[in-house]
Amino acid sequence: MTRILAYRFSAFGDVAMTVPVFREFLEQNPDVEIIMVSRSNFEALFADIPNVIFKGVNLDDYKGFFGLNRLANELIKEFHPNLIANLHDVIRTKILDKIYSTKGFKVFKINKGKEEKEHLTDIWNLNKIQLKRTVERYADVFREMGFQVTLSHELRPAKFNKAGIGFAPFAQHKGKMLPLEKSYELAKILSLKNTVYFFGGGKAEAEILEKWEKEIPNTRNLAGKLNLTEELDTIAKLELMISMDSANMHLASLVGTRCVSVWGQTHPYAGFLGFGQSEEDVVQVKDLTCRPCSVFGDKECFRGDWACLEELNIQKIVEKI
Repeated sequence: MTRILAYRFSAFGDVAMTVPVFREFLEQNPDVEIIMVSRSNFEALFADIPNVIFKGVNLDDYKGFFGLNRLANELIKEFHPNLIANLHDVIRTKILDKIYSTKGFKVFKINKGKEEKEHLTDIWNLNKIQLKRTVERYADVFREMGFQVTLSHELRPAKFNKAGIGFAPFAQHKGKMLPLEKSYELAKILSLKNTVYFFGGGKAEAEILEKWEKEIPNTRNLAGKLNLTEELDTIAKLELMISMDSANMHLASLVGTRCVSVWGQTHPYAGFLGFGQSEEDVVQVKDLTCRPCSVFGDKECFRGDWACLEELNIQKIVEKI
Protein backbone atom coordinates (compact mmCIF):
# COMPACT_ATOMS: atom_id res chain seq x y z
CA MET A 1 0.00 0.00 0.00
CA THR A 2 1.42 3.37 -1.09
CA ARG A 3 0.64 6.14 1.35
CA ILE A 4 0.44 9.72 0.07
CA LEU A 5 0.48 12.61 2.52
CA ALA A 6 -1.47 15.47 0.89
CA TYR A 7 -2.07 18.95 2.22
CA ARG A 8 -4.36 21.82 1.30
CA PHE A 9 -5.42 24.15 4.12
CA SER A 10 -7.88 26.55 2.43
CA ALA A 11 -10.05 27.94 0.83
CA PHE A 12 -13.17 25.91 1.49
CA GLY A 13 -14.21 25.61 -2.18
CA ASP A 14 -10.69 24.64 -3.27
CA VAL A 15 -10.47 21.94 -0.60
CA ALA A 16 -13.91 20.67 -1.67
CA MET A 17 -12.62 20.35 -5.26
CA THR A 18 -10.02 17.79 -4.16
CA VAL A 19 -12.79 15.37 -3.09
CA PRO A 20 -14.02 14.10 -6.50
CA VAL A 21 -10.40 13.87 -7.64
CA PHE A 22 -9.47 11.72 -4.63
CA ARG A 23 -12.56 9.57 -5.15
CA GLU A 24 -11.82 8.75 -8.80
CA PHE A 25 -8.04 8.50 -8.31
CA LEU A 26 -8.46 5.97 -5.48
CA GLU A 27 -11.04 3.94 -7.41
CA GLN A 28 -8.50 3.63 -10.21
CA ASN A 29 -5.59 3.01 -7.80
CA PRO A 30 -7.05 0.87 -4.97
CA ASP A 31 -3.61 0.10 -3.50
CA VAL A 32 -3.11 3.78 -2.56
CA GLU A 33 -4.09 5.56 0.63
CA ILE A 34 -4.28 9.34 1.02
CA ILE A 35 -3.70 11.14 4.31
CA MET A 36 -5.46 14.48 3.79
CA VAL A 37 -4.16 17.22 6.09
CA SER A 38 -6.42 20.26 6.27
CA ARG A 39 -8.41 22.43 8.65
CA SER A 40 -10.43 20.38 11.13
CA ASN A 41 -13.80 21.83 10.09
CA PHE A 42 -13.43 20.38 6.56
CA GLU A 43 -13.48 16.76 7.75
CA ALA A 44 -17.06 15.98 6.68
CA LEU A 45 -16.12 16.63 3.02
CA PHE A 46 -14.04 13.44 2.97
CA ALA A 47 -16.28 11.24 5.13
CA ASP A 48 -17.48 8.81 2.46
CA ILE A 49 -14.24 8.15 0.55
CA PRO A 50 -12.59 4.80 1.28
CA ASN A 51 -8.80 4.96 1.58
CA VAL A 52 -8.76 8.60 2.73
CA ILE A 53 -7.65 9.29 6.29
CA PHE A 54 -8.45 12.87 7.26
CA LYS A 55 -6.11 14.67 9.64
CA GLY A 56 -7.49 17.96 10.90
CA VAL A 57 -4.99 20.51 12.21
CA ASN A 58 -5.29 23.91 13.85
CA LEU A 59 -2.62 25.99 12.12
CA ASP A 60 -2.42 28.36 15.08
CA ASP A 61 -0.69 25.50 16.92
CA TYR A 62 2.09 25.35 14.29
CA LYS A 63 3.26 28.91 13.68
CA GLY A 64 6.51 29.82 11.93
CA PHE A 65 9.26 27.53 10.71
CA PHE A 66 9.67 25.68 14.01
CA GLY A 67 5.94 25.08 14.29
CA LEU A 68 5.78 23.67 10.76
CA ASN A 69 8.85 21.54 11.43
CA ARG A 70 7.05 20.08 14.43
CA LEU A 71 3.94 19.45 12.32
CA ALA A 72 6.02 17.68 9.63
CA ASN A 73 7.65 15.44 12.25
CA GLU A 74 4.31 14.62 13.88
CA LEU A 75 2.79 13.63 10.53
CA ILE A 76 5.76 11.40 9.67
CA LYS A 77 5.61 9.73 13.04
CA GLU A 78 1.85 9.14 12.89
CA PHE A 79 1.45 8.13 9.24
CA HIS A 80 4.83 7.01 7.75
CA PRO A 81 4.02 8.34 4.25
CA ASN A 82 5.80 7.27 1.05
CA LEU A 83 5.12 10.39 -1.03
CA ILE A 84 4.15 14.01 -0.38
CA ALA A 85 1.52 15.96 -2.38
CA ASN A 86 1.37 19.74 -1.95
CA LEU A 87 -2.05 20.69 -3.35
CA HIS A 88 -1.85 24.28 -2.13
CA ASP A 89 1.53 25.84 -3.00
CA VAL A 90 1.54 28.84 -0.66
CA ILE A 91 4.37 30.00 1.63
CA ARG A 92 3.34 27.68 4.47
CA THR A 93 3.22 24.57 2.26
CA LYS A 94 6.43 25.55 0.44
CA ILE A 95 8.16 25.46 3.85
CA LEU A 96 6.65 22.03 4.55
CA ASP A 97 7.92 20.87 1.11
CA LYS A 98 11.46 21.99 2.00
CA ILE A 99 11.32 20.20 5.35
CA TYR A 100 10.13 16.95 3.74
CA SER A 101 12.68 17.19 0.93
CA THR A 102 15.55 17.55 3.41
CA LYS A 103 14.24 14.45 5.18
CA GLY A 104 14.52 12.51 1.92
CA PHE A 105 10.87 12.47 0.84
CA LYS A 106 9.80 12.92 -2.77
CA VAL A 107 7.55 15.98 -2.90
CA PHE A 108 5.14 16.76 -5.75
CA LYS A 109 3.24 20.04 -5.96
CA ILE A 110 0.38 21.56 -7.91
CA ASN A 111 1.07 23.88 -10.81
CA LYS A 112 -1.55 26.56 -10.27
CA GLY A 113 -0.89 28.21 -13.65
CA LYS A 114 -0.34 31.60 -12.06
CA GLU A 115 1.04 33.34 -15.18
CA GLU A 116 -1.68 32.11 -17.50
CA LYS A 117 -4.33 33.18 -14.98
CA GLU A 118 -2.74 36.64 -14.80
CA HIS A 119 -2.88 36.83 -18.59
CA LEU A 120 -6.52 35.63 -18.60
CA THR A 121 -7.57 38.35 -16.12
CA ASP A 122 -5.68 41.15 -17.87
CA ILE A 123 -8.53 43.38 -19.06
CA TRP A 124 -6.54 44.34 -22.18
CA ASN A 125 -6.28 40.69 -23.23
CA LEU A 126 -9.15 40.21 -25.68
CA ASN A 127 -8.27 36.63 -26.55
CA LYS A 128 -9.71 34.71 -23.58
CA ILE A 129 -9.34 30.94 -23.63
CA GLN A 130 -10.28 28.06 -21.35
CA LEU A 131 -7.45 27.17 -18.98
CA LYS A 132 -6.86 23.75 -17.44
CA ARG A 133 -9.49 22.89 -14.84
CA THR A 134 -8.36 22.99 -11.23
CA VAL A 135 -9.45 19.37 -10.69
CA GLU A 136 -7.13 18.32 -13.54
CA ARG A 137 -4.32 20.31 -11.89
CA TYR A 138 -4.89 18.26 -8.71
CA ALA A 139 -4.92 15.03 -10.75
CA ASP A 140 -1.65 16.09 -12.43
CA VAL A 141 0.11 15.91 -9.05
CA PHE A 142 -0.74 12.19 -8.84
CA ARG A 143 0.13 11.65 -12.51
CA GLU A 144 3.58 13.14 -11.86
CA MET A 145 4.03 10.51 -9.15
CA GLY A 146 3.55 7.88 -11.87
CA PHE A 147 -0.10 6.96 -11.28
CA GLN A 148 -2.77 6.68 -13.95
CA VAL A 149 -5.85 8.79 -13.33
CA THR A 150 -8.64 9.71 -15.74
CA LEU A 151 -11.31 12.05 -14.41
CA SER A 152 -14.88 11.47 -15.60
CA HIS A 153 -16.09 15.07 -15.10
CA GLU A 154 -19.53 13.61 -14.41
CA LEU A 155 -21.90 14.09 -11.52
CA ARG A 156 -22.98 11.11 -9.44
CA PRO A 157 -26.55 11.93 -8.40
CA ALA A 158 -27.85 10.47 -5.14
CA LYS A 159 -30.32 7.62 -5.59
CA PHE A 160 -33.50 9.07 -4.12
CA ASN A 161 -36.25 11.44 -5.16
CA LYS A 162 -34.94 14.96 -5.33
CA ALA A 163 -37.12 17.97 -4.59
CA GLY A 164 -36.79 21.69 -4.00
CA ILE A 165 -34.28 24.32 -5.10
CA GLY A 166 -31.31 25.42 -3.04
CA PHE A 167 -30.25 29.06 -3.33
CA ALA A 168 -26.92 30.37 -2.02
CA PRO A 169 -26.95 34.11 -2.83
CA PHE A 170 -23.69 35.01 -1.06
CA ALA A 171 -19.99 34.76 -1.92
CA GLN A 172 -16.84 35.76 -0.11
CA HIS A 173 -16.19 38.72 -2.42
CA LYS A 174 -18.44 41.36 -3.97
CA GLY A 175 -17.13 40.58 -7.48
CA LYS A 176 -18.79 37.17 -7.38
CA MET A 177 -22.15 38.13 -5.96
CA LEU A 178 -25.42 39.20 -7.53
CA PRO A 179 -26.75 42.42 -5.96
CA LEU A 180 -29.00 41.32 -3.09
CA GLU A 181 -32.09 43.01 -4.52
CA LYS A 182 -31.73 40.84 -7.66
CA SER A 183 -31.31 37.70 -5.52
CA TYR A 184 -34.41 38.67 -3.53
CA GLU A 185 -36.45 39.05 -6.74
CA LEU A 186 -35.12 35.73 -8.00
CA ALA A 187 -36.14 33.99 -4.77
CA LYS A 188 -39.67 35.43 -5.13
CA ILE A 189 -39.97 34.09 -8.69
CA LEU A 190 -38.56 30.65 -7.81
CA SER A 191 -40.84 30.25 -4.79
CA LEU A 192 -43.98 30.51 -6.93
CA LYS A 193 -43.42 26.96 -8.20
CA ASN A 194 -40.84 25.43 -5.85
CA THR A 195 -39.83 25.23 -2.24
CA VAL A 196 -36.65 27.32 -1.99
CA TYR A 197 -34.01 26.57 0.65
CA PHE A 198 -31.59 29.38 1.50
CA PHE A 199 -27.94 28.60 2.25
CA GLY A 200 -25.40 30.97 3.78
CA GLY A 201 -22.77 31.25 6.46
CA GLY A 202 -22.12 33.63 9.32
CA LYS A 203 -24.45 35.77 11.41
CA ALA A 204 -25.00 38.65 8.96
CA GLU A 205 -26.00 36.33 6.11
CA ALA A 206 -28.28 34.28 8.36
CA GLU A 207 -30.09 37.44 9.48
CA ILE A 208 -30.74 38.57 5.90
CA LEU A 209 -32.01 35.12 4.90
CA GLU A 210 -34.18 34.91 8.04
CA LYS A 211 -35.85 38.14 6.91
CA TRP A 212 -36.34 36.77 3.38
CA GLU A 213 -37.94 33.61 4.77
CA LYS A 214 -40.51 35.74 6.64
CA GLU A 215 -41.28 37.88 3.59
CA ILE A 216 -41.31 35.25 0.81
CA PRO A 217 -43.78 32.34 1.12
CA ASN A 218 -42.55 28.81 0.34
CA THR A 219 -38.94 29.54 1.40
CA ARG A 220 -36.85 28.15 4.24
CA ASN A 221 -33.66 29.59 5.68
CA LEU A 222 -31.05 26.95 6.54
CA ALA A 223 -28.15 29.36 7.16
CA GLY A 224 -26.59 28.78 10.56
CA LYS A 225 -28.85 25.79 11.25
CA LEU A 226 -26.87 22.88 9.78
CA ASN A 227 -23.43 21.40 10.33
CA LEU A 228 -21.42 20.48 7.22
CA THR A 229 -22.61 16.85 7.16
CA GLU A 230 -26.27 17.94 7.38
CA GLU A 231 -25.70 20.58 4.70
CA LEU A 232 -24.24 18.00 2.30
CA ASP A 233 -27.16 15.63 3.00
CA THR A 234 -29.66 18.42 2.32
CA ILE A 235 -27.98 19.49 -0.95
CA ALA A 236 -27.91 15.85 -2.09
CA LYS A 237 -31.73 15.77 -1.87
CA LEU A 238 -32.29 18.96 -3.88
CA GLU A 239 -33.42 18.89 -7.46
CA LEU A 240 -31.21 21.88 -8.23
CA MET A 241 -28.78 24.29 -6.56
CA ILE A 242 -28.36 27.92 -7.58
CA SER A 243 -25.07 29.36 -6.42
CA MET A 244 -22.60 32.11 -7.14
CA ASP A 245 -19.08 31.00 -8.16
CA SER A 246 -18.57 29.89 -4.55
CA ALA A 247 -18.28 26.90 -2.24
CA ASN A 248 -21.92 25.84 -2.57
CA MET A 249 -21.38 25.03 -6.25
CA HIS A 250 -18.59 22.65 -5.21
CA LEU A 251 -20.69 21.11 -2.42
CA ALA A 252 -23.40 20.41 -5.03
CA SER A 253 -20.77 18.66 -7.16
CA LEU A 254 -19.69 16.45 -4.25
CA VAL A 255 -23.19 15.10 -3.74
CA GLY A 256 -24.19 14.87 -7.41
CA THR A 257 -26.66 17.77 -7.54
CA ARG A 258 -26.94 19.91 -10.65
CA CYS A 259 -25.95 23.54 -10.06
CA VAL A 260 -26.82 26.69 -12.00
CA SER A 261 -23.91 29.00 -11.25
CA VAL A 262 -23.69 32.80 -11.52
CA TRP A 263 -20.38 34.45 -12.52
CA GLY A 264 -19.43 38.13 -12.32
CA GLN A 265 -15.77 39.25 -12.24
CA THR A 266 -14.70 35.61 -12.41
CA HIS A 267 -15.16 33.17 -15.30
CA PRO A 268 -15.23 29.38 -15.76
CA TYR A 269 -12.21 29.85 -18.08
CA ALA A 270 -10.01 30.11 -14.95
CA GLY A 271 -10.80 26.45 -14.23
CA PHE A 272 -13.06 26.63 -11.18
CA LEU A 273 -16.36 25.35 -12.57
CA GLY A 274 -17.72 22.68 -10.20
CA PHE A 275 -16.72 19.08 -10.99
CA GLY A 276 -19.26 17.54 -13.36
CA GLN A 277 -21.27 20.75 -13.69
CA SER A 278 -22.35 21.73 -17.19
CA GLU A 279 -21.20 24.86 -18.98
CA GLU A 280 -24.82 25.07 -20.16
CA ASP A 281 -25.75 25.92 -16.56
CA VAL A 282 -23.36 28.88 -16.31
CA VAL A 283 -25.06 32.29 -16.19
CA GLN A 284 -22.91 35.33 -17.02
CA VAL A 285 -22.86 38.60 -18.99
CA LYS A 286 -20.96 37.37 -22.03
CA ASP A 287 -20.29 40.53 -24.05
CA LEU A 288 -18.06 42.36 -21.57
CA THR A 289 -14.49 42.42 -22.86
CA CYS A 290 -13.15 43.22 -19.37
CA ARG A 291 -14.31 39.83 -18.02
CA PRO A 292 -12.78 38.01 -16.30
CA CYS A 293 -10.79 40.67 -14.45
CA SER A 294 -10.19 38.50 -11.38
CA VAL A 295 -9.57 34.86 -10.50
CA PHE A 296 -11.17 35.17 -7.06
CA GLY A 297 -13.63 38.07 -7.43
CA ASP A 298 -11.70 40.22 -4.98
CA LYS A 299 -10.82 43.22 -7.17
CA GLU A 300 -12.41 46.64 -7.42
CA CYS A 301 -14.42 47.12 -10.62
CA PHE A 302 -12.22 48.64 -13.35
CA ARG A 303 -15.23 50.35 -14.95
CA GLY A 304 -16.73 51.37 -11.62
CA ASP A 305 -20.25 50.16 -12.49
CA TRP A 306 -20.04 46.38 -11.77
CA ALA A 307 -21.71 45.75 -15.13
CA CYS A 308 -20.88 42.04 -14.96
CA LEU A 309 -23.39 41.71 -12.10
CA GLU A 310 -25.65 44.76 -12.42
CA GLU A 311 -26.49 43.93 -16.06
CA LEU A 312 -27.14 40.25 -15.40
CA ASN A 313 -30.79 39.51 -16.07
CA ILE A 314 -32.24 37.10 -13.49
CA GLN A 315 -34.61 35.78 -16.17
CA LYS A 316 -31.55 34.00 -17.60
CA ILE A 317 -31.32 32.03 -14.36
CA VAL A 318 -35.05 31.25 -14.35
CA GLU A 319 -34.80 29.94 -17.94
CA LYS A 320 -32.18 27.36 -16.90
CA ILE A 321 -34.67 25.76 -14.51
